[in-house]
This record gives sequence, structure tokens and C-alpha cells, in this order.
Amino acid sequence: MNTMAIEIPLAVSVQVTDDAFSVDLSDGRTIFVPLGWYPRLEYATPEERERWRLIGNGHGIHWEDIDEDISVEGLIFGKRSGESQISLKKWLQGRKESQQGAKK
Repeated sequence: MNTMAIEIPLAVSVQVTDDAFSVDLSDGRTIFVPLGWYPRLEYATPEERERWRLIGNGHGIHWEDIDEDISVEGLIFGKRSGESQISLKKWLQGRKESQQGAKK
């Protein structure tokens, strides 16, 4: 039996808007994804969304400020965030408390 290996292209660039983000891939394709698929990106400030870096030589994207990692493979296969509602609520509460503490 032959198995076919699928080579996943690498991310080379990321652009983020108010409602979506796009990832340019090393094979020339661009993937567009709604921010709603990744709630932490959706709740992030525009400044936080712009502070990304490629990880794993382009196999993924990391947003330090919001502790979000997204793999290129997951994007290609249309996988949304796997974060539970409980985890997201805790994260949002932590952001709220941090912002209130910074205002004092």
C-alpha cells in the first residue's frame, strides 16, 4: 500500500483586519480566516493583533500578548479554535482584571 505524504506549506506573512486575518503561504496561496474562528484574536486589540511572529520556521503563528498559537496545518484544514467556553471566560476575566489594575 502506498501512502501519500502531504507537504504543508509554511506561513511567510500575516495580515490582520478588524474581522479577519490572512496568511500568505510559501506555495503562493493566501488563506483568509474570520476572526470569529479564534475568539482570542477577536477580543484582542488592533495593537495586540499586529504583534505576531512566525513559529516553527513558519509552521505556525504566535501572538504573545494573547497567548494564541495557530498552526498552518490547522488553517489549511479549516480547524477553528479548540478553546473551551470555560477557558475563554477565564481568559476574558483575567484580561478585564489586568485592565482594571492598570487603570488604578
